[in-house]
Amino acid sequence: MAYQATHRFARISAQKVRPLADMIRGKLADDALDILKYQPHRGARMLEKVLRSALSNAEDQRAPNLHRLAVVDCRVDGGPMFKRMRPHARGMASIIKKRFSHIHVELE
Repeated sequence: MAYQATHRFARISAQKVRPLADMIRGKLADDALDILKYQPHRGARMLEKVLRSALSNAEDQRAPNLHRLAVVDCRVDGGPMFKRMRPHARGMASIIKKRFSHIHVELE
């Protein structure tokens, strides 16, 4: 049985979190938490919270052995964007895109 958790509209670009998601995909949940704990990135904190939430969901649904759960699916999808205008040279304006992402973690 799969146990999952999602953080939608995370205020970070998906491009910054994807390498961290690649690092923990396929690992045991406890090992994945250890890996994320020592990463200096802000996205690692967000991914760690989602992983802990998935573990809590498994515990809530009475998973038989919590220590043998593995991260089978960990993906980071792009979300919507805030688009802002910034003054640029020669009277023009450039668009600044403030990106969001959706972080999904699935344990089995």
